[in-house]
Amino acid sequence: MTLGLAFLIGFLNGARTFLAPALVAWSAAFGWLDIAGTGLGWLGAPAPAAILTLLALGELYGDKRPEAPNRTISYGLAGRIVMGALSGAAIAMGAVDPASGWAGAGLGALGAAIGTFATLRARLWLAAKFGKDLPAALAEDALLIAAIALLILAA
Repeated sequence: MTLGLAFLIGFLNGARTFLAPALVAWSAAFGWLDIAGTGLGWLGAPAPAAILTLLALGELYGDKRPEAPNRTISYGLAGRIVMGALSGAAIAMGAVDPASGWAGAGLGALGAAIGTFATLRARLWLAAKFGKDLPAALAEDALLIAAIALLILAA
């Protein structure tokens, strides 16, 4: 597999900070993504997977709230970039080579930065088409979960 998967997981991470890392962690926990014995092997333990899942669920809920902050503000963008780097590194280590973690992290971070703005534009466009934000948000969630799962399976 190519390092392009690291960029893609980062890009998808731009829409939700914790969704991609949670799915990556469970994939590692179930042995679908082999990162055992790498610097990110801890990600496949049940506790990090459970914590990331709780954070992802909280984010999925919070994203539907009208008072949810914009994903492009400094701390929202920074969190997406950091988690994109983590997800990208894990994908690269598991799908390419354990030594490709830094390249995967860089590509995942770049993908997250680009994906944050691109997915926001897509969400706003979809909300305008629906006439409401909630259906757009739910559609975004469903598409993200499916895309991240397919990407992990491809790795």
